[in-house]
Amino acid sequence: MKTLILIALVGLGAQLVDGSLGMAYGVTSTTLLLAIGTNPAAASATVHLAEVGTTLASGLSHWKFGNVDWKVVARIGVPGAVGAFIGATFLSWLAVDLAKPLISIILLALGLYVLLRFTFRGLRTDRIGTPLRKRFLAPLGLVAGFVDATGGGGWGPVGTPAILASGRMEPRKVIGSIDTSEFFVAVAASLGFFVGLGTAGIDTQWVVALLLGGLIAAPIAAYLVRIVPPRVLGSAVGGLIVLTNTRTLLLAFDVADVWVSTALWAIAAVWAAAVAWSINAHLVQRREAAAEAAVVEGPAEPTTPAATGAARH
Repeated sequence: MKTLILIALVGLGAQLVDGSLGMAYGVTSTTLLLAIGTNPAAASATVHLAEVGTTLASGLSHWKFGNVDWKVVARIGVPGAVGAFIGATFLSWLAVDLAKPLISIILLALGLYVLLRFTFRGLRTDRIGTPLRKRFLAPLGLVAGFVDATGGGGWGPVGTPAILASGRMEPRKVIGSIDTSEFFVAVAASLGFFVGLGTAGIDTQWVVALLLGGLIAAPIAAYLVRIVPPRVLGSAVGGLIVLTNTRTLLLAFDVADVWVSTALWAIAAVWAAAVAWSINAHLVQRREAAAEAAVVEGPAEPTTPAATGAARH
């Protein structure tokens, strides 16, 4: 029961992050399942089955709050589904001993990308409104779908930063569109795992626990995307992914405990510094934006009695 409650809380937290940042539900959930000894293919299958429900709820919530561009959803979701099906069948046939470190390397790379991207660069918004081309979205969807299925996550970490980096959509619509299109990816990946695995290794109680946590968080996250600074959240999530998957890799290669502890403490220190840097950068950007707005609006009209009298003359 304690394990199920923990998994439900992870599902809730992961969906809060995913729905407000556009990434990290699958990566976070899969990382936890691998940490407690789950087969990599079964972990990814479990997460994707839960995501069928959570992504549907998340998509509906984002649509309700006006965060979805349906053209982008169609153009990236269909090739994403193709890539996810291929990735799921590939992972199902991969030997477990090879799969676990391989998937941890993929997750670690994604975590590093998210951490560095959001800590040092933040979000680009200077070209918002310029249409996104199909020749950009289709290959992006295919690659992101394949990485998502093989890594148990990756649709958001690959897709969201790529579209944000283009600067052609406002962040809330990028996040809403990525979350909504992920429904197609989750369905296709689940079908791929059923073809390759059947139901072997999939714990339906874990699926339900992840699903319930995600369903509770989905509407909250769709609202939070309007108010939570993505830069800070991105640094926090990226550091968590790097920390947990570094631990998995070090243990997989039988590194001595003292070196594992040293490495994890060092990463934790860098992670804390990155979050602090992101918070400071966000506050600086907010002050600069307020100053620019004050300059545009100009000085306030005088309201003293003397000024009012002078205005009359």
